[in-house]
Amino acid sequence: MTRIIDGKVISAAVKDRVKEGVAELNKKGVTVGLAVIIVGEDPASKVYVANKKKACEALGIISEEYALPENTTEEELLALIDELNNKKSINGILCQLPLPKHLNEKLIINSILPEKDVDAFHPHNVGRIMIGDYDFVPCTPAGIMEMLAFEGIEAEGKTCVVIGRSNIVGKPMGMLLLHKNGTVTICHSRTQNLKEICKGADILVAAVGKPGFVTADMVKEGAVVIDVGIHRTENGLCGDVDFEGVKDKCSAITPVPGGVGPMTIAMLMQNTLTAAKKQNKIGD
Repeated sequence: MTRIIDGKVISAAVKDRVKEGVAELNKKGVTVGLAVIIVGEDPASKVYVANKKKACEALGIISEEYALPENTTEEELLALIDELNNKKSINGILCQLPLPKHLNEKLIINSILPEKDVDAFHPHNVGRIMIGDYDFVPCTPAGIMEMLAFEGIEAEGKTCVVIGRSNIVGKPMGMLLLHKNGTVTICHSRTQNLKEICKGADILVAAVGKPGFVTADMVKEGAVVIDVGIHRTENGLCGDVDFEGVKDKCSAITPVPGGVGPMTIAMLMQNTLTAAKKQNKIGD
């Protein structure tokens, strides 16, 4: 019987843990604050920012939202980030991506202090993930690792395949599985024999950005399949995995919606709490 990994249940457990942690800090006179910057009118970004704000309110995290017009200059955005870098009540800064094309994404991300970079996109934090000595991990890979741990699924000694090599999901996902002693292959658009490689995976993570890309003939019997994709189609939401075709071959699989998605915001809340603890020199 295939186990359906329920991201709603696991994210609720993470949020409960964060809520307790925030309350503990509050008792010590320490508040936890997250600043979210959004530039322009991207509809998906606006929904995501609203969901972050709602999560903050539920967990006792102070949320500051900075909604800037599409024509905001680089100088104006950098000045705001500098102000937030120096604001003691703000522990985490998140600049919602994608940014309008006239803004240099790399420059903006690099201007956020590493200790307030709760998305873990700053090169300092990326480097720390590489060597396995990190405070923050990008929220989606962090959420996937949390799901595996919650379900008692070990990466150690397993063949792990990640489809996708983005800086946000694919690369950090590969490193986290490697740190857990998995044997990791990262596949991408130039990979030869993709089907054969995927079919050898004990743990298969699909982060390719194409609806229904992973089909049953790419999945090993008894594999764990993690679907990172989310796509709006005429038949509703779906992921990178052909769920109906694949589910009966798996030992465990994440659905879309209700799988990896809810974990991303939960892990952002966790990263913000971690940042507050580090900045106030409060250990676990």
